[in-house]
Amino acid sequence: MSDKIPITMKDIARELGVSVATVSRALKDSPRISASQKKRIQAYAKERNFYPNVIGEALRHSRIQPMKVIGVIVPEFVHYYFMSVLSGIEEEARARGYRVMVAQSNERYDKEVAICDSFYKNKVCGIIVSQAKDTKQYDHFRKLMDNGVPLVFYDRICTGVNGSRVVVDDYMGAYTAVTHLIDTGCKRIAFYGSPMNLELSKNRYNGYHDALAKHGLKEHEGFVKLCDNRAQAEAITPEILSLPEGERPDAFFAINDDTAIGILYTAKHMGFRIPTDISICGFTNSDRAKASDPMLTTVEQRGIAVGEEAANILIGQVEGSIPKDEVELRVVRTRLVIRGTTR
Repeated sequence: MSDKIPITMKDIARELGVSVATVSRALKDSPRISASQKKRIQAYAKERNFYPNVIGEALRHSRIQPMKVIGVIVPEFVHYYFMSVLSGIEEEARARGYRVMVAQSNERYDKEVAICDSFYKNKVCGIIVSQAKDTKQYDHFRKLMDNGVPLVFYDRICTGVNGSRVVVDDYMGAYTAVTHLIDTGCKRIAFYGSPMNLELSKNRYNGYHDALAKHGLKEHEGFVKLCDNRAQAEAITPEILSLPEGERPDAFFAINDDTAIGILYTAKHMGFRIPTDISICGFTNSDRAKASDPMLTTVEQRGIAVGEEAANILIGQVEGSIPKDEVELRVVRTRLVIRGTTR
């Protein structure tokens, strides 16, 4: 367990053999408990770097709102989808009278933990987060929730924490995309995806797999690759496209647009005609999808709508219209945008 996130009132109560209510009263300097008990609890909390979330508590129990700041954790600023989600969060937050504090994890677990710690100490009233790729431990999220800080996950949801979440229908988006490739004559379809510890990766892979199975096609050995950015796609695609005709893929479904564009660039550079020889489909519908040549067929994720829904849930939990212990799940529908990289 990371020691960067402060202990909770539950931890203090357990260690000192008192109730959580007693700890809360002591930290608020209540006259309802003895001076010695109060001093003991306050000293223990101070020694262990405990910071009561005064602002979040005030927002939940008072009509007076002294500070309305939402913390947002973005895995990468350069990713179009995350920026569109952020736009949706900011738009909804501003309309509801909240400000947004944003930080980038750079896909690193340790930085994500540090950001959570910083947000907590800065008394944000809640946090909206898409977890880093290498996050496999969730104590930092649990600590925040134990301390009464509402959390809402988006895109990369955290299955290890029972928190509210906003996702797109990744499975159906992938299933629809691969079905389109099959319906246009493709039979040997490769899949480039993200690490399978991410729920969205599992869902998009399952959509790909089930679409093949539904149409009586098999998943070819070596056609499923761990690859989720353009640089990786340009590095590994030459080998798979160098297979003999009849053994190489006639289509690619990529987990995001940047990866799909890396495949497109490589295939064109190797002399393949798109989409006559090879069809390519991405997932995002970023600006780059419309700037590629030919323009990219892709699944639209509607990031702004995801951001608006996430902010709506979080503010509802902060203000009490949604119970703090109620887990909200909202799914934003995708749609397939057919352009020039598919037949």
